[in-house]
Amino acid sequence: MMRRFLILTVALAACGGGTQSIVSTTLTTASPTATSPATIQGDPVLIPPATNASIRNQLGFAFPDAPAVPSGPPEPALVEALDSLFSTLTTAYDIAAIDQIAELGDARATWLLADLLSVLGAGNARSISLNAFERLTGAALDDDPVAALSPGLSILDHLIAWDLPALEGYRDWKAQLFLLIEPRWQPFFDDADADIDWRHVAWGGVPMDARLLGDPNPCPEGCIPALDDPAVTDAAGGDWYADDRVVFGVTIAGESRAYPKHIMEIHEMVNDTVGGRRVGIPYCTLCGSAQAYFTDNLPSGETPLLRTSGLLSRSNKVMFDRNTFSVFDTFTGVAVSGPLREQGIELEQTSLVISTWGDWKLAHPDTTIVAEDGGIGRDYPLDPLGDRDDNGPIFPVGEVDERLGVQEKVLGVIADDGTPIAFSVVDARAQLEAGGSVEALGVVVVSDGSGLRAIDAAGADVVGHEAFWFAWSQFHPDTVLWAAPLS
Repeated sequence: MMRRFLILTVALAACGGGTQSIVSTTLTTASPTATSPATIQGDPVLIPPATNASIRNQLGFAFPDAPAVPSGPPEPALVEALDSLFSTLTTAYDIAAIDQIAELGDARATWLLADLLSVLGAGNARSISLNAFERLTGAALDDDPVAALSPGLSILDHLIAWDLPALEGYRDWKAQLFLLIEPRWQPFFDDADADIDWRHVAWGGVPMDARLLGDPNPCPEGCIPALDDPAVTDAAGGDWYADDRVVFGVTIAGESRAYPKHIMEIHEMVNDTVGGRRVGIPYCTLCGSAQAYFTDNLPSGETPLLRTSGLLSRSNKVMFDRNTFSVFDTFTGVAVSGPLREQGIELEQTSLVISTWGDWKLAHPDTTIVAEDGGIGRDYPLDPLGDRDDNGPIFPVGEVDERLGVQEKVLGVIADDGTPIAFSVVDARAQLEAGGSVEALGVVVVSDGSGLRAIDAAGADVVGHEAFWFAWSQFHPDTVLWAAPLS
């Protein structure tokens, strides 16, 4: 059973079956779409990343200049104050230590205060920590409209946008806090050579899914439970699912399978066999991103069992292998910690298409679809998340790329020359429906059902997946953005 401790007063249901949100007020995203396919002829436009005089958050607020910070190790008095604060969390909040941290003036310590704030409920310690952030950085939270909804979200957005350095020893102090939340994260912190930017790692409000392969039971502590080898039916057997509902479709070695979106919103991870290949399919609801990775082609012959850790990195779910407790970068498939990092493992990706069920089965009449109960006898609400993800990111993302609205859907692809390309889903669909073409840098986008798929000039598959723009652009900051041809 998960240990209980003093600071665990707020549990934010970040993903899956949880519907609680830290944002209750409707947000209006600041940036409109930057492209509009008015014509279908001419050369496409590739919009490069912009260099802006100011960096802004999801509501258009311009972050102030970053505070100056010292270099080198923290002074002994700061180490003493942090040791006192983080070693006593199971019994009391060391208010005097928080005040001492602010008094010492090293803004690098704000990362640790932000971590603490992510789990603090209302009270004196929270108020003093918020005040300490302003004293250390000179920033005024009242200036940021995001802070009116969530001061902790605003603070981490500031820190990420500033790319403020963390203190030497930051990971160890953070581990003291996070291992109180979930002791099973210990292997993640143990890898001193892990390619994890711990500054960006936040708790998503749920514990680790550490169940073994095929376990159909929910986690006693309320994790986001992966679905392993779900039962499937043919297309006719999927008549329980309305044609206008959304599926995530994969086609491997001629075999197609559809995963209903509402089932994926509950499980956020599927381990399955399609086309004779073992695949893991993570779905980050917060990023609007579903991907498909082959897990049967490791040099060692091992097959990773992908699970949801309960952690987030800049609002993207952190997945891991249950067999080795190695962490993967969910967006790239690269192992970033543990034995699989030491082996240099990068999971091969295959395309995943988001379509309506009606259009998918017309395009793939031999498709199978996950059974209504997932094969585990479960009832799935058709809209488990409601409007939770409709109004902007609810976890920290830092600065945003203003070329598109933060939650506009894009099809993200990596060209042969390594250039990331984003195609606005709305604009690409409009261009194709108008009889035009959508292509850039050797990548051609075509319809698949009512979704989009990328191919090369010879018709071979080019790996791509949809995501919210804020997610694709933050993990691929050098991405170019396709725009419709000019007249």
